[in-house]
Amino acid sequence: MKIILTHEVSGLGTAGEVVDVKDGYARNYLVPRGFAIRWTKGGEKDVEQIRRGRKIREIATIEQANEIKGRLESVKVLLSTRAGDAGRLFGSVTPADIATAIKASGGPDVDKRRIELGSPIKTLGAHQVSVRLHAEVAAKVGVEVVAA
Repeated sequence: MKIILTHEVSGLGTAGEVVDVKDGYARNYLVPRGFAIRWTKGGEKDVEQIRRGRKIREIATIEQANEIKGRLESVKVLLSTRAGDAGRLFGSVTPADIATAIKASGGPDVDKRRIELGSPIKTLGAHQVSVRLHAEVAAKVGVEVVAA
């Protein structure tokens, strides 16, 4: 099935690309989560609009991405959330929470869609989070989750 990606999907492509995927993957995962739309002839017009929007949000050069990476890695991110007695969180930490905490800690403004969590953060303590700034540049950010 042909689809048009509306967001960057790891291992598949970036926003505005037309890709072929298995029907079930598109129908059950990509389209319901808003990562893609079905390809149509009318949808081809949307591709250019998606690409323009991506170009505005995108970090233009590797030098700029490396500069932001340096700022991100130097920031101490402290995230306060509700937790039980055993150190387990009520829920989990989302990429939106991390983006807000980075901004509150004095770091650069980061799009939540660029934050990649290996697995959901459900415990207190120190965790490593990857932020994909450019196709070739990723920053490792240390996030300290503490009980509120």
